[in-house]
Amino acid sequence: MTPEQIAELRAKRYNGTVVSIHKVHSDLMILRVNPDFVRPPHKPGQYCSLGLGQWEPRVEGCQEETFKEGDATKLIRRAYSLSCSILDTDGSLLDISKSNIMEFYIVLVRETGDPSHAPRLTPRLFCLQPGDRLNVGEKITGHYNLDPVQPTDNVIFLATGTGEAPHNYMIWELLRRGHSAKIMSVCCVRYRKDLAYLETHEALMQRFPNYRYVPLTTRDSHTSTKKKYIQDLIVDGDLEAALGDELDPCRTHVFLCGNPKMIGVKVKNPHGEWGYPQPTGVIELLEKRGFVADNSQQKVKGNIHFEEYW
Repeated sequence: MTPEQIAELRAKRYNGTVVSIHKVHSDLMILRVNPDFVRPPHKPGQYCSLGLGQWEPRVEGCQEETFKEGDATKLIRRAYSLSCSILDTDGSLLDISKSNIMEFYIVLVRETGDPSHAPRLTPRLFCLQPGDRLNVGEKITGHYNLDPVQPTDNVIFLATGTGEAPHNYMIWELLRRGHSAKIMSVCCVRYRKDLAYLETHEALMQRFPNYRYVPLTTRDSHTSTKKKYIQDLIVDGDLEAALGDELDPCRTHVFLCGNPKMIGVKVKNPHGEWGYPQPTGVIELLEKRGFVADNSQQKVKGNIHFEEYW
């Protein structure tokens, strides 16, 4: 494609500008975007799409793509939960109403393992620079939000990797409301360097006595012989110890986002019966303690809410 053709496609298909990029490391970034339109009304925890044209460059070191005829002018889109930095530069809670910025927490997917489905969007997103243009979905939606939470409920957020993006936004909302019950966020990653918001959460713990952040790493040298996953915290009682309260399903909501193996959503077997997957996920562990997971197919609204990131 000629530079003129690319410029024409960008002008036609893009409706947002990159404001800033914080590269946590080569494969992880916080992306802030200013859409051309007024940011739609929405609830913390929800998502919208980001997109780039197939004509855009990709970062090196990613799985090679295969193209079909007509792919060159296509737009590649993917849904991303909105994240939030929670604190302003002076340490106060952000006043989101003062800007039109939308924040996203993105990991670079270098390969899928499937030769016919190489990662297309994130290798292009990681080529972006401030001032570059991209496509932003004009609708923010999703069922994953704080609607069921009452002011006296304890709220626990459990995430893997960038699955903590929507939790950051929901934590901001709870703190903005002056939520008086306990709030805890747990995030499990491979290495400490993968905790992009760690300093923010440490500052929140200093400022808000009812807030607790628990980072877990599984591949750092000091955790290689005693690594813990989120499920282990529940089984060992460490989750309750960190919360400083019991896991009471009558006054606790748990939000799960990230690896489906951590979440453990029930599935139907060949006989049409619902059952838990293996390995054991958080939903099974909590339901055995009286919690109930949301189930849209059965029209069940519980106190375990989940968003799968895979």
